[in-house]
Amino acid sequence: MGFEWLAIAMFVVFFIILISGYPVAFSFAGTSLIFGAIGLAVGAFNLNRLLLLPNIWFGTMSNFTLLAIPFFVFLGAILEKSGIAEELLETIGILMGRLRGGLALAVVIVGTMLAATTGVVAATVIVMGMISLPIMLRYGYDKQLASGVIVASGTLAQLIPPSLVLVVLSDQIGVSVGDLFLGALIPGLMLAGSYALYVLVVALMRPQTAPALPPEVRMIGGMALFQKLLKAVLPPILLIFAVLGSIFFGIATPTEAGAVGAVGACVLAALNRRWNQKLIRDAAHSTASITALVLIILFCSSLFSLVFDDLGGKRLITELLVSLPGGYLSFLIVSNIVIFLLGVFLEFIEICFIAMPLLVPAAQALGIDMVWFGVIMAINLQTAFISPPVGFSLFYLQTVAPKEVSTIDIHRSALPFMALQVVVLLIVIVFPQTVSWLVNASFQ
Repeated sequence: MGFEWLAIAMFVVFFIILISGYPVAFSFAGTSLIFGAIGLAVGAFNLNRLLLLPNIWFGTMSNFTLLAIPFFVFLGAILEKSGIAEELLETIGILMGRLRGGLALAVVIVGTMLAATTGVVAATVIVMGMISLPIMLRYGYDKQLASGVIVASGTLAQLIPPSLVLVVLSDQIGVSVGDLFLGALIPGLMLAGSYALYVLVVALMRPQTAPALPPEVRMIGGMALFQKLLKAVLPPILLIFAVLGSIFFGIATPTEAGAVGAVGACVLAALNRRWNQKLIRDAAHSTASITALVLIILFCSSLFSLVFDDLGGKRLITELLVSLPGGYLSFLIVSNIVIFLLGVFLEFIEICFIAMPLLVPAAQALGIDMVWFGVIMAINLQTAFISPPVGFSLFYLQTVAPKEVSTIDIHRSALPFMALQVVVLLIVIVFPQTVSWLVNASFQ
């Protein structure tokens, strides 16, 4: 085997350090330095390889695609912290409250809209949990249905463009962000549609778990409701079309569209008289924190990748994955299992930098369409994000849930939505056209 055993030991040690709770960036860097020194001592690592790092890091900092990350994060932070997202949820809740299951449908609709503007899961789940969960419980909704629809709909930001997952994935798998956005749109809407259908079925079969709002609660109607819709719902819809439409029709790159969206969110906040110094400061702080996290992990993971590659690790993993019995199908099964298991314990950013460099060479060797592969991985990550016992969205909701909603309730609530996501994942695998149709269509 040569010195490949060192690469295997390196990955095992890295994973042990990671699950012990040590920060992922420093886990990458520390493991790289230790095994680089060991490799140098036994003649398995060439010290001159480290001279490549400045080129890699400067290349990262000049990557125009990654510039989309702070723009989309800032956009989402403005919508969340200005209260625009809260008003959107409240208005659609009143509009849909006449239907059985209407509040839950409102959560699905707003979750989809917020996903298409913010791309940030934590903000969406927390905002909808704070606003809609107490209201649904007050009017007789089943605790598990109410919790599950918030967790699942809030996590749509993992997949529906302009998802940060897709931006990071595009860099790691080497495809256009615009193509990945186009490819993920139909599967994302399929997920949202499956949630809405599930809510309607539950409301029909068990009406006591998802009642309509009583008439006295629907305080406004007629022209007043129409004006509220124009004020609270129409501007975010226009913002979505401005951001995604400019990308899909070739008017702007994702980075340029992100800048337009960030400015648009600021304009909406100003028009709603919520534009102030505190809003700017809080949104900028959130943006700086998330962007810095992505970049420090990217820098440290590039050091890890360089050492791991020189020790023969990537070559060994690629050969093992390509030579699996069953070839293409076995690779897909193994890849999905690996991503799902990692997704239960780790954030998507960490997974992209840990797993993708190992899976992508094998996928390319097998001739797999990388846009389709990226979308499959994103759906899988979304499923893992709501998976008990440690799915991140479950904990986001738990931090704002009322006392009567237990941890067990929240974890159980995710199970039917996990099943729906697996069904959509299988449909996308069996019918690649769900991804490729929009990518191959001519919008320009």
